[in-house]
Amino acid sequence: MNPKGRETGYQPGFAVEEESVPADSPLAARMRPRSLDEFVGQAAAAGPGSMLRGAVERGNLPSFILWGPPGCGKTTLARLAAKQAKAEFIAISAVSSGVADLRKVMVDARARRTAGLRTVLFIDEIHRFNKAQQDVILPYVEDGTVTLIGATTENPSFEVVAPLLSRVRVVRLGSLGDDDLKLIVESALADAERGLGKLGIGIAPDALATLVEGANGDARAALTALDIAGESTQAAGDATIGVEGIKQALQDRRPYYDKQADFHYDTISAFIKTIRGSDPDGALYWLARMIEAGEDPLFIVRRLVLLAAEDIGLADPQALSVAVATQQAVHFIGMPEGFLPMAECCVYLATAPKSNSAAQGYMRAAEDAKRTSHLPVPLHLRNAATGLMKQFGYGQGYRYAHDQPDHYARGETYLPEMLGSPKYYVPGSLGYEATIADWMAKLRGGPKE
Repeated sequence: MNPKGRETGYQPGFAVEEESVPADSPLAARMRPRSLDEFVGQAAAAGPGSMLRGAVERGNLPSFILWGPPGCGKTTLARLAAKQAKAEFIAISAVSSGVADLRKVMVDARARRTAGLRTVLFIDEIHRFNKAQQDVILPYVEDGTVTLIGATTENPSFEVVAPLLSRVRVVRLGSLGDDDLKLIVESALADAERGLGKLGIGIAPDALATLVEGANGDARAALTALDIAGESTQAAGDATIGVEGIKQALQDRRPYYDKQADFHYDTISAFIKTIRGSDPDGALYWLARMIEAGEDPLFIVRRLVLLAAEDIGLADPQALSVAVATQQAVHFIGMPEGFLPMAECCVYLATAPKSNSAAQGYMRAAEDAKRTSHLPVPLHLRNAATGLMKQFGYGQGYRYAHDQPDHYARGETYLPEMLGSPKYYVPGSLGYEATIADWMAKLRGGPKE
């Protein structure tokens, strides 16, 4: 067996319990948990009493997909599951493997199965496999030739083909909590066999807090930064890792954010809902999250323009003008200064009175429009462009609104007769819409709606 495999494509399998990690491996690799008891975090998904933990401990390992952010333990959990099941563990990357690699894996797995041995096929970044590649795996998962464990940062509902998704369990993992990261870091500092214990160094409480905050729930990032900071501290002859050492090791690490992934859509959803909920502080926070992570500023302002029309509407007609002006300003001045008009717009929209009455009115009108699209335009509303049209009654009886008191032709009808007098637009009571409601009540000669 070649333990290194090829740099790309199919990597030969190995029994997990026999795997050893070289002493010069990165700290994150050396500190990888050796059992489920050492696995930190993800209590809901893999802790005692969970579906996955129970299946693994019974040796009845199902095929499953681990869905979660980087550094949350997906690969580690896959290895531990294979080890507990006493299965051959074959790891391939969807980035570098093709159909030929998959077929080779399946031939070897079938031979092992004949010999009474189990195979766990671990596919990292399974969302990068196209439909044809996923289809190759399907029959072997279905007949039990391999137990599939996939790892992905993307929503499997969109990235994994339905036939394969129906044959696996999806296990949702979250970012690690602060306490989990602290435990992982402290264990690495204390472990003299695999960690930094032999260096005889510690970490200051404020440095530990900085490391945990900068890692953003990513254990791999935390251990990598700790490794760098620990070596630098020892080289300088110090006994304690300080804040500056951690900051240099993190190197202003940008938060995890993929503009094509779930996090992108989840964050913009939180942003919009926060503005709709009239919370300017929350709105500024989510705006900053997106900008600092490198989100396309024009994507953000497009959403602001939509929100101004959908959620503020006529409660403050100026909101749409502010949003459009923001789009123009950001397009004109670019980044990084573009955050200034975006922040102003964000606060303006969050603190504006809210109304969706125009949008709701349109939806009600659209329902009737679809149902009655066969109805002709009433004759008095048609344009009598020729003498013949006038002969047929086009425009006859139409009253010009500007010739009427208050520029309002009381009693005039503007809809097909069978629709009666529907009320599609019902003004709200906030902001400028209160003025609209008063004015429309005056024109119609009735009480305010």
